[in-house]
Amino acid sequence: MADFVHPEFLVETDWLAQHLDQVVVLDCTTHLIPDPKTTYVVKPGREDYETGHIPGARFCDVARDVSDTRQKLNFMLPLPDDFAATMRRFGISNSTRVVTYSTANPWWATRVWWLLREFGHDNAAVLNGGWQKWTAEHRAIETGAATPPGPGDFQVREVRNLMVGKDAVKAAIGDAGICTLNALLPAQHDGSGGNSYGRPGHIAGSVNLPAAHLLDPATNTFLPADELRRRMATVGALDRPVITYCGGGIAASADALILVMLGHTDVRIYDASLSEWTKDASLPMQTG
Repeated sequence: MADFVHPEFLVETDWLAQHLDQVVVLDCTTHLIPDPKTTYVVKPGREDYETGHIPGARFCDVARDVSDTRQKLNFMLPLPDDFAATMRRFGISNSTRVVTYSTANPWWATRVWWLLREFGHDNAAVLNGGWQKWTAEHRAIETGAATPPGPGDFQVREVRNLMVGKDAVKAAIGDAGICTLNALLPAQHDGSGGNSYGRPGHIAGSVNLPAAHLLDPATNTFLPADELRRRMATVGALDRPVITYCGGGIAASADALILVMLGHTDVRIYDASLSEWTKDASLPMQTG
């Protein structure tokens, strides 16, 4: 069995329970409530957080705290200075070990991990199994609002440009040297069901490995490295540059995390994803 090249980007519940006083934990819970008019309504998971969270965790409102709220689309990459200010408010410095998790789908945690990576912070990891595994193991929890931490001194020292726009995605269509990877569910990919974001189907020429299929449904943990490597190889994502996408750049970050952990060195996320692509009739979609 081949292990991850970068196992440090996932931490287990046992490890976290023993190191809570040495890390900053971010609860990134967000819910998307389906809405036929707007595709979905974003509901930050603050209520979930106050009902119960990992001891000492701070609540990160992904849509507001770490997204550019001046953009029309949700969850767009924030400006470096804005991101740094948020990290400082969470008590994070450049040396801080950060662990992200969610009480909902784990890709809210992987999105924030990816943003930290984008802005040069490699000392971050996602909690494998998230809140579901933590509570299944009857570990300690806290309730109520967070106590504001002392400020950190986080500075963005590097911007890695790990996000791309529609021009890069359009240029990749028909290029066998680039893998464009859709992290949405199969029914959304083939256009037979689920949320279509305006036009059903997928970006022309893209392949499908749903973020949900990276997980063990019984435990909410990521599948073993060798199985994830096999699945990524099946869609041709291991041996060429990859652009991952989904509806809004969130689930795509789970595929991106796994590729990085497997040792892939050229992975980017289409930040606006189908939320932008489907609105432009000149950009090609496929079904089936």
